[in-house]
Amino acid sequence: MHDENLSRAVTAFVWPVFSSSNKNATRFVAAARWSWAQARLVIAYGTYGFGYIIPATFLPVMARDVVSDPAVFGWAWPVFGTAAALSTLGVALLSGRKGNPGGNRAAWIYSHFVMALGVAAPVVWPGVGGIVLAALCVGGTFVVITMVGLQEARTVVASEGNANPAPLMAAMTAAFAAGQIAGPLSVNLLLGAGGGFAGALLIAGAVLVAGAVLLLTRTTS
Repeated sequence: MHDENLSRAVTAFVWPVFSSSNKNATRFVAAARWSWAQARLVIAYGTYGFGYIIPATFLPVMARDVVSDPAVFGWAWPVFGTAAALSTLGVALLSGRKGNPGGNRAAWIYSHFVMALGVAAPVVWPGVGGIVLAALCVGGTFVVITMVGLQEARTVVASEGNANPAPLMAAMTAAFAAGQIAGPLSVNLLLGAGGGFAGALLIAGAVLVAGAVLLLTRTTS
């Protein structure tokens, strides 16, 4: 009986917290009614997650398959990281410039195409050269897309008269995570079917191009 009374007391104490959380969740879901312009951002950000994760995960493995010397194939990640650092500085400088309407979306689109080029590079240019080009293109664009994609979310939401971009940003982040999960699973399926990395890379490149095309037409309907 004592335990039962204690349970009731605890339930009565925490119930207002859960009730408030449910109300907040309801308001969040109600706010997450996207326009087609917003939905395109979510889908495109998901294609970015899919296209990025495959080379980001398997680039060292591909380099090791091409070059047996660890001192050589180990350069794949330093090149990747250096390109990412330089691109971050570039975005920071460009973002400080005014009078550049549509610049975030344009940078996002171009970065998708550049990343797609890098993803496909080891297939069309087998060897160390393709690996280095992949590291440069993917490493040099993934930070750019992350930054300008979220900035574009703010722009689209504001253009529709909404002051709260958080639900859209959350959906984009979830789509990116879903793409990151789907990417390695796709590679695993292809490898299990007797294929190699080439097919997975070409699929990732095609998905990135599709995401760029999806962003080309800008509407707020």
